Amino acid sequence: MKKIILLSVVSVLFLSCKSTNSATNTKVDSQSQTAIKGEWVISSVNYPGSEVIKVTSFDLADSKCFIGSKWKFVSMSNKGSMALNSPNCTAYSTPITWFINKEGEFVLKILDEAKAKTVKSGYVLRVANQTERSFQLVDQINVAGKMTAVVYQFDKVN
Repeated sequence: MKKIILLSVVSVLFLSCKSTNSATNTKVDSQSQTAIKGEWVISSVNYPGSEVIKVTSFDLADSKCFIGSKWKFVSMSNKGSMALNSPNCTAYSTPITWFINKEGEFVLKILDEAKAKTVKSGYVLRVANQTERSFQLVDQINVAGKMTAVVYQFDKVN
């Protein structure tokens, strides 16, 4: 019982926020970017301890609220959008700006009503297992002093 309470307390104390300073100073991987243009849906979000630990993704909502979310990536302009639409969560949609650098890092800014140049923070995730029909974004978060991977599985729409 004490273990569950401790895990619950720890889960409330962390967020998956990342700085984009070093990742934004590198060249763009246009081949990877072009491969993910179009519309995608997150089919799963997985991480160790997901039965007892809650993760707030992108400082927006519980990670499970991202399952079923729709994402649109436009590779030519590095713009797009995301929309949360899970029935058990608050609906949310926003424009985004993004790119993939040569190190395989996906750099994301959530714009809300702001312009990309005025948004000073964002998120850096690693691109993994990229195919024509699917890819993963992997975030590293700190859970009680241990780095843990949160894996967002994207599947192509149509």
